[in-house]
Amino acid sequence: PPASRLGPITEAERKEIMGVSPVAGLYDEDFDRESAYEILMARAKKAADSAAAQEQAEQPAEQPSGGSRWTLPGFGDDEPAAPSAPKQAKPRAGYQRETVAEAAMKSVARTVASSLGRALVRGILGSLRR
Repeated sequence: PPASRLGPITEAERKEIMGVSPVAGLYDEDFDRESAYEILMARAKKAADSAAAQEQAEQPAEQPSGGSRWTLPGFGDDEPAAPSAPKQAKPRAGYQRETVAEAAMKSVARTVASSLGRALVRGILGSLRR
């Protein structure tokens, strides 16, 4: 018959089972080891601190005293803003729209290529059957 029991074991039985266990004493102490997250956060903080220190060392010693270092030209300054040079339109990098003619040619080329490919595959497979 199965050796089963309903309900919890007594404290004496628990100690007896733990005494003969092959892992007795291995897991009795709790360890709070440093996790990978904590290690990575410490590295990131150290890198950010060193970058901030390097940036601060590279900045000139003379800074205008007053408020934040972020300013908008002509907004809140006592001096009038210098007129900026007109910006030239630069060609956008990346995707450019195609014209109607280009779209039509692309569609025709795609249709011809798919028809040709289909005919070649049918020819090859048809010759294998014979």
